[in-house]
Amino acid sequence: FIVYSYKYQHDDGRVSYPLCFIFSSPVGCKPEQQMMYAGSKNKLVQTAELTKVFEIRNTEDLTEEWLREKLGFFH
Repeated sequence: FIVYSYKYQHDDGRVSYPLCFIFSSPVGCKPEQQMMYAGSKNKLVQTAELTKVFEIRNTEDLTEEWLREKLGFFH
């Protein structure tokens, strides 16, 4: 899990600092481990009241461009 406060420059010049929750499901885990992982993820998201929740499959894809694209949906 990653919780990241990102400086986001909007097209209109505003700046915000969204709190992003990024998670990657471990590759090759047994189904029961994946269920435990998902359950703990959901509890953390609820407890911390996180609204910008993103999943990434391949950690090599985790770039600033990827994050900006995901945050673009929250204009």
